[in-house]
Amino acid sequence: MSTITLSNGIKMPFIGLGTWQVKDPEEGILAVKSAIQSGYKAIDTAVVYQNEAAVGEGIKQSGVDREELFITTKVYNDYQGYEETHQSFKESLERLQLDYVDLYLIHWPITEKYHETWRAMEEIYESGKAKAIGISNFHPQHIEDLMTTAKIKPMINQIELHPNLNQKELVTYCQEKNIAITAYSPLGHGNLLDNPIIEEIGKAHNKSVAQVILRWDIQNGITAVPKSVNPERIATNIDVFDFELTTEEMTKIDALHTGERVNKNPDIFVINK
Repeated sequence: MSTITLSNGIKMPFIGLGTWQVKDPEEGILAVKSAIQSGYKAIDTAVVYQNEAAVGEGIKQSGVDREELFITTKVYNDYQGYEETHQSFKESLERLQLDYVDLYLIHWPITEKYHETWRAMEEIYESGKAKAIGISNFHPQHIEDLMTTAKIKPMINQIELHPNLNQKELVTYCQEKNIAITAYSPLGHGNLLDNPIIEEIGKAHNKSVAQVILRWDIQNGITAVPKSVNPERIATNIDVFDFELTTEEMTKIDALHTGERVNKNPDIFVINK
């Protein structure tokens, strides 16, 4: 199976192309085209990445029907709030050259804003211009607080997740509430690519470290958005549906958890005013 079914019945691909830190427009267009040509259906972007226009152009140049793709973008902190979210979403669609997105996310849990942001997102969802809505970087306390006013439960929570930060408690919490998980920075910004334990597992399957990690995500029911601008790596990152890790191998990867982050901790994240 190459997709997961969200709580509202929408199917989301397990592996998508991440585009964080892809700043150069031509590089972004080429990465998106390469991904789609390699069989990717999902592309993940955000307003703060400043590459929505490149993503939209890459989609357009790919020649693949829009309906076959799953496009995610996010509202950033400075644009949160009721009116601001509606305006940010409208501008995102314009940059992407799309009539709708498949998934729209709140990028970070800005406590004083996310209730009103979510109210706007519920309206966007009900309009059909976002096929699913969700959150990113939310911990259980943020989700519990959001649900005191939400009419619609988030369908997904996109979080930093990799073998060094397996987020088991948060994943269990979300999955018990039927909130799917997407892993961003699934390869730990490349810090895990020379891990000897994962290398050994990869050799047993004739697969790379990256492929083993992404397979670990899939077998945990987690979608992932690895970032790359290299066409060869983009292609190999999705070649993960022809092998299966053993229970012992899954346990070995689980044991690599150190709690070490490569991105900000949402509990201490402070918006830059």
